[in-house]
Amino acid sequence: MTDQTSGAVAGVDVGGTFTDLLELDQRSGRVRLAKVPSTLENQAFGVMDALRAADCDLAALDLIVHGTTTTTNAVLERKLAKTGLITTQGFRDVLELGRRTRPRPYGMKGSFTPLIPRDLRLEVPERMDSDGQVVVPLDEAALRAAGERLLAQGCEAVVVHFLHAYANPAHEVRAAEILREIWPNDHITMGHALLSESREFERGVTAAANAAVQPLLDRYIRRLVRELERGGYRGDVLVMNGNGGMVSSSRVALEAAKTVMSGPASGVMAAAYTGRRARQENLITYDMGGTSTDVALIRGAEPTVSNEIEIEYAMPIHVPMVDVRTVGAGGGSIARVDASGLLEVGPESAGADPGPICYGRGGMRPTISDANLILGRLDPSRLNAVEGGVTVEAVKEIFARELGAPLGLDAVGAAEAVIRVANMKMAGAIRMVSISLGADPRDFALFAFGGAGPLHACALARELGIPHVLVPARPGITNAIGCVVADLRHDFVTTINTPLDQLDPDRLHAVFSAQTAEGEALIARERVEIRDIRHIYSVDMQFVGQTHLLRVPLERPDVDLATLRRLFEAAYFNRFRVELSDIRANVVNVNCSVIGARAELDLSALIDPTGRKATLEEAWIETRPVHFDGGWRDVPVYWRDHLPERFVLDGPAIAQQMDTTVLIAPGDVAHGDGDGNILIEIGGAA
Repeated sequence: MTDQTSGAVAGVDVGGTFTDLLELDQRSGRVRLAKVPSTLENQAFGVMDALRAADCDLAALDLIVHGTTTTTNAVLERKLAKTGLITTQGFRDVLELGRRTRPRPYGMKGSFTPLIPRDLRLEVPERMDSDGQVVVPLDEAALRAAGERLLAQGCEAVVVHFLHAYANPAHEVRAAEILREIWPNDHITMGHALLSESREFERGVTAAANAAVQPLLDRYIRRLVRELERGGYRGDVLVMNGNGGMVSSSRVALEAAKTVMSGPASGVMAAAYTGRRARQENLITYDMGGTSTDVALIRGAEPTVSNEIEIEYAMPIHVPMVDVRTVGAGGGSIARVDASGLLEVGPESAGADPGPICYGRGGMRPTISDANLILGRLDPSRLNAVEGGVTVEAVKEIFARELGAPLGLDAVGAAEAVIRVANMKMAGAIRMVSISLGADPRDFALFAFGGAGPLHACALARELGIPHVLVPARPGITNAIGCVVADLRHDFVTTINTPLDQLDPDRLHAVFSAQTAEGEALIARERVEIRDIRHIYSVDMQFVGQTHLLRVPLERPDVDLATLRRLFEAAYFNRFRVELSDIRANVVNVNCSVIGARAELDLSALIDPTGRKATLEEAWIETRPVHFDGGWRDVPVYWRDHLPERFVLDGPAIAQQMDTTVLIAPGDVAHGDGDGNILIEIGGAA
């Protein structure tokens, strides 16, 4: 095995507004950082811009790990490759019928557009029953004709999605063999290969999403690798998956759907890593960037990974991914007064271009960043340095005109209202990943990152009763840090759908054994040194007659059925506070995660220790008025890189740095640690 991680490693994360880079050289201890505007027309340009901005020597880099939003954006914006579907006769409308839900819970309006239009969904005679027995043999001539018809209609990718292929994939496998004889590329997706579960709608949507983004991701990765090679890079490029693991760029397009939500996942992995080192292993992650806010739950330094996530209405992409909830509230989120006279914030964003008003790039619509500037929480000189040309007074005039006048407020009152509405939306997202899942926020610390997260974290923690806020050393590039520290990971889901009282324990153990062996084999193929292999086992269960699933973690794979029943009933009671001991339990899915843990990386150099000062006074920059709860207070401002290692700072105070601003509210107390983290006690509570 060739070790690529003992030298210089670069993590690059592409967000909706900025592309972030961290280079960490384990040999010299050198750290290089960059944050540049994203180039959404071709993300590869932004990656190369970040490498140049950090003055990275591509020839000297041993490994590049990349988190991309290519597939996420393509799915959400429906900018997809033309894709065809070949399915069992009589089932072409499965993707459209879905689960009989509605886009809007009330009223008769709403629309839904399936990933693949009806004229590109073709049927062929074939049929398996739920036990995997052949009912109707595959009509190979019809299959070939369907493939040729889709090619004639201009399809670039194709999905083979047959009923009950999870029980017996023989027909899907044979169909793919036939299609490879006529299809001009490798963009052929078999539904069972990506997701071996029984629900045909979820399996079909997942396969359709994979096929529809596969050509886009393949072209992007090829362009990126080509640009890197031209610059002198000779190592491998690993791409983040949505489960928080990584996969080689040479294979990532085969299962392109697994990269959906990889950007947010990298931040969660960085949070888990940082929290473990800081002895804060139970975290609610709060990533507020320029476009949106992502939140997730971490217990015992392990992020919650789910294969039951619906990206948007009727878009269940059921490959394992970190359970991240997103709301449209970022630093660039636009504030407006709607037709009913109510203040709305987001989801529309000013993005990187033209950006908020205070960036001086031509933006003229009020945003959250502009509100923070008016309230004194952002440094006008540092923001105006982006382009130079917009004063605080000019921003106030726009706020007074666009928001203040219709709301009956002055500019400051309008800015304060914008912050309160934004905080309310973000608090709602945090409740979704905690309270709605039976977790008490008071048992967690809030891990605040992203360019704007540390500005709002104390207010959100106070709103939710969270006792501590943990701000990492480099909040604005935490997603890039996640790329650097992420482990190799492969997740497997196998449907057995058997009542517990009829389940053969040997069958359950055999599935776990096969999953473990496959995961370890995949990890062994990567050119990355690992220090340990961990396994996470679980089953998805339900009571017979129910439709929703509940994941039951297992400490070991050779669990007996009595223990499995007890664990399921305990998990059900903890979630719903109801006992249903008289109803039969059903084991639906068997899950295994195989994790190749990489060598520990020292993050203490993220803030240069030689730049630290001996006292708080030496780190002081200025004192400026900042608005809190209806009044102005004179607040000391410090340069974070100069703060002493083990400082103690009473709020109100501000710590500024290259990539973010940390706001410590009145009554809160901040402490520093050896890794450069700031731990804030809300209200001074221990």
